[in-house]
Amino acid sequence: MTNEANEAASRADRDDAVRRGQQEWLRARAYLNGHRHELGHAAAGLYPRSRQVAGTKLLARPGWLPEAPVPLEQVTLSWTPGWPRRVVDGTEPQAAAALPLRDDAGRFGCYAAALGALNRPGIFEDRACYRLLEVSAEPGAASLGFGEGRYFEVINVGEAVAHEYAAATLASGDTARPPRLDDLPLRALVGDPADLGRRGVMTAICTLVLRAPGPAGRDAGADADAGAGADAGAGAGAGASMILHWRDPARVASGGGLYQVAPVGIFQPSHDAEWNQANDFSLWRCIVRELAEELLGADEDYHSDVAPIDYERWPLQANLAQARRAGRLRLFWLGVGTDPLTLAADLLTVAVFDPDLFDATFSGLVGANDEGRILPTDEAPGSGGGWAFKIKNVERFAGGEPMQPAGAALLRLAWQHRDALLAG
Repeated sequence: MTNEANEAASRADRDDAVRRGQQEWLRARAYLNGHRHELGHAAAGLYPRSRQVAGTKLLARPGWLPEAPVPLEQVTLSWTPGWPRRVVDGTEPQAAAALPLRDDAGRFGCYAAALGALNRPGIFEDRACYRLLEVSAEPGAASLGFGEGRYFEVINVGEAVAHEYAAATLASGDTARPPRLDDLPLRALVGDPADLGRRGVMTAICTLVLRAPGPAGRDAGADADAGAGADAGAGAGAGASMILHWRDPARVASGGGLYQVAPVGIFQPSHDAEWNQANDFSLWRCIVRELAEELLGADEDYHSDVAPIDYERWPLQANLAQARRAGRLRLFWLGVGTDPLTLAADLLTVAVFDPDLFDATFSGLVGANDEGRILPTDEAPGSGGGWAFKIKNVERFAGGEPMQPAGAALLRLAWQHRDALLAG
């Protein structure tokens, strides 16, 4: 065989290896997106059951969950300048199982590069984020420390370990027997999902929006609940409603195919321009932006590449800020937790709207957004499109439907603390 023939055969073998490797990667990615709920439940078995939040699969370490809801104004944020050291970034040799070969036969350098080239989701941009560095929950107060980070740090570690888990499950040929940590080198390298110094931990703000019942509605609901079996003892929860969401796997890089509360958004500046880092460093301001984008269909371009957002002159923020001062809108922080499959971290918050404020604010509630669709229901007439906030629905989603662990934990925690949350 001539040298030319040898080279041609070698190229053909190389091309075949690339093609087969990428097809296998896509198969594992499709399996991950189609089975996140089951895989997450199985992956939770790798970690101590004592870390699970409210009987869900969300994981939290001691000190991450307050004993009672903390008013958002009592949550203090601090900032550490510079780029904090991280141990694992998803480029290690242990990540090889999640990184296929490129067309030139070299391996993709990180999971975000592979995902962008082979299965790019609709929303996929490596923007600046606030990296969580420390959490402290005290009675009636909390403090959260942050530093600089980037969104693809979430993808390169979190989605990579989820892909590794899905691929190992497929390779075993027995989906009923979950992989062991010994079969998952990248996950083993990460170690404790709640170790904030081990990797770059970007957080999403996961907000349960509740429409508080009016006095008449609460009284009527309480009477009805008194003979309603599972809903008996609903207390302040009677007559309240909530907004729920389904995440489209074709549109989002993580959490696709699962139910969730809404809005949920990565805690990050509105744009990478340097002036936004300080101006947008507020849980409240981030929540308002997400309310506008996910529930009201607002554009995500705030032109903050030119100048920082003037929040005080933004009608939505100004109206809601006034409602907060008047006690018609109440916000609470319920803790933070991590997903056992993707290791994604979520800050758990609740926004309680008085009924007239809710109805006025969300009169234009969208049916779908860039990340999926709002769940319609006729269970709570006059509630502006929300689901009735009652134990039947809490348990339907937190314990039955395929829901993200953060959403499931938030529903159960909110139900546990419903009297404190809704006693407005």
